Amino acid sequence: MKKELGNFESVRQFNGRNGHVKNQFIIQTDKGLVFQSYNSVIAAKIQGAIYLDQNAWDYSRTTGRYRNEFLRETKKETEKKIKEGFYILTDLN
Repeated sequence: MKKELGNFESVRQFNGRNGHVKNQFIIQTDKGLVFQSYNSVIAAKIQGAIYLDQNAWDYSRTTGRYRNEFLRETKKETEKKIKEGFYILTDLN
């Protein structure tokens, strides 16, 4: 994991509306929470800031559904926050 995301503390399967979701993970670091889909980090909530991977944040419909749950918002809201500079697009992988 990239150094900026912090030191690994724990990992758990993403818990969706119907229970645990395969291949979707929440990683706890000493700096915050990271959402990983399969082998790609999608989003991170680190010390009050939201980071999205510039290449993977909108990879697929399935990833998007769980990204939305992680961020607690719709894709449209996420796109607006990216455009306004509230979310930071960067290389998380």
